[in-house]
Amino acid sequence: MKHFIDINNFKKKEIDEIISVAKKIKKNPKNYFSSCKDKTLGLIFEKQSLRTRLSFNVGMQKLGGSVLELQSKDIGFDNKREKAEDVLNVLSQYIDCLMIRNNNHKQIVNLSKENILPIINGLTEYSHPCQILGDFLTIQEKFKNYKNVNIVWIGDYNNVLRSLIHLQNIYDFKLNVVVPNQIFKNYENEFIKFKNKNLKYLADPIEGVKKSNCIMTDVWVSMGEKNNKTKYFKNFTVNKKIMSKAEKNVIFMHCLPAKRGQEVTSDVLDGKNSVVLMQAKNRMYIQQAILIYVLKK
Repeated sequence: MKHFIDINNFKKKEIDEIISVAKKIKKNPKNYFSSCKDKTLGLIFEKQSLRTRLSFNVGMQKLGGSVLELQSKDIGFDNKREKAEDVLNVLSQYIDCLMIRNNNHKQIVNLSKENILPIINGLTEYSHPCQILGDFLTIQEKFKNYKNVNIVWIGDYNNVLRSLIHLQNIYDFKLNVVVPNQIFKNYENEFIKFKNKNLKYLADPIEGVKKSNCIMTDVWVSMGEKNNKTKYFKNFTVNKKIMSKAEKNVIFMHCLPAKRGQEVTSDVLDGKNSVVLMQAKNRMYIQQAILIYVLKK
């Protein structure tokens, strides 16, 4: 049984195949109208969602399948009424695949090990693999050779960055991680495990964006996080000054939602270098390719 939990669970060949299918769907969607015919996707959102919700919903329906959104509390998925594994066993009698967005990565990993249903990670506190594959599709569309792209991450050390680092370890593109020292020190041991010659840490955004072709950021305080860390992010706002230090062909990326005026200024988010809506659209094609991957026998 196939699952989609973390990018570092996959080999380059497997990810290449998923991205290749996404490109084919985007180019000729009619060829895939019945790819998931008679299949039902279940969605469990324990956290808010816009792009993930829409991309899986619309994407699955365009593949000929159906979608059932399930409220975690209503079906007793919180382990209070019955074990999550028991709920999953019942769900497997009705649906073919389950996407979960929660704040408990360990639960998703453990449920996937049960091999009851194909499980897709729609975001946890640890990682956001669907987002980063959609971003990688966008990068490949904007640049002929991703190996020559210098990517810079500016902001918090969070789930999106972690998936980006996983991807970097597989594809070996150049990635500068620019995070405030006060935050990075809490993740330094984790970062060292993934560090290589093309993966670097810097604390200065201006220095970090030099020669970059792609600048990525995210909110400074993740969804549901109570720790207010914004005091550490002075000078970390992606603005025209920071963008001007990068290459002329630089693109700006943000997984959204954005806190305008915090991690990015409106003139950058809405500017000519921004590809945030392209990113959002590409989420659907990647989600469709992931669904085909996990449902294919």
